[in-house]
Amino acid sequence: MKKIILLVLLMGIGLSSCKSKKRYSDQLRTKNVQNERRNTSAESSKKVIKANLPAEPSKFIRFSIDSPSEYINTFAETAQLEMMGYGIPASITLAQGLLESGNGKGELAMKTNNHFGIKCHKGWEGDYDFHDDDEKGECFRKYNHPMYSFRDHSIFLTTRSRYAFLFNLKHTDYKGWAKGLRKAGYATDPKYPQKLIYLIEKYELHKFDKQGRNGSYQPTTAIVSNDSNNIHTVQKGDTLYSLSRKYYLSVDELMQLNNLRSADLSIGQPIKVKK
Repeated sequence: MKKIILLVLLMGIGLSSCKSKKRYSDQLRTKNVQNERRNTSAESSKKVIKANLPAEPSKFIRFSIDSPSEYINTFAETAQLEMMGYGIPASITLAQGLLESGNGKGELAMKTNNHFGIKCHKGWEGDYDFHDDDEKGECFRKYNHPMYSFRDHSIFLTTRSRYAFLFNLKHTDYKGWAKGLRKAGYATDPKYPQKLIYLIEKYELHKFDKQGRNGSYQPTTAIVSNDSNNIHTVQKGDTLYSLSRKYYLSVDELMQLNNLRSADLSIGQPIKVKK
């Protein structure tokens, strides 16, 4: 009788243990599924629309910009494109470009098209040049066209962990971004945030932040002058870059098509474009 009772007790304990293990296994499986869904959701939220740039010119193009207003007119569309693709406020990008490049007329900008003072850093495989900055003869990245400097600026901020907290801010919070860049170590100047905010408010750069950060980019509609469909008459604000976007040509193709030796354009100048 005692053996029967002992056997029943052992069977009960074993059954209870199996149920406990199954319950724990089910809980663990549920937790793993939840974590997987959470990770998938996080990865999906990071997906953004990145517009492709026109083909990079094969040769270095020197840009000549006369004023801050001309700089803004030239690169505002590029800054908005980067905002839509990477979530960096266009106002911040433009203000940093103005400040770091000396309105596009600084020595570094003129010889490298580097508008954001980005140094070579470890792993840089592109072109470069040397420039005196914090130290003499420092290595800086070099681009054949400034638009690639803008794209590299976006990649630089989005791929370094120290800037990650900035992307928790609203893309309209230019003051938070300005202070955050200084906090993250983008610049050593203690007045760096105030300088960015001053430029943004002076030139009303915050108006370029109104476009949604993940909106789709639509190329500017082509406007063809004269009675021919392959001639464009240069108007105020036109640049080779903006024309390349209008007519779906690379800057290099436009220069070759018109036998141009520089990127300088004059108002009223006829420019050949393909239909």
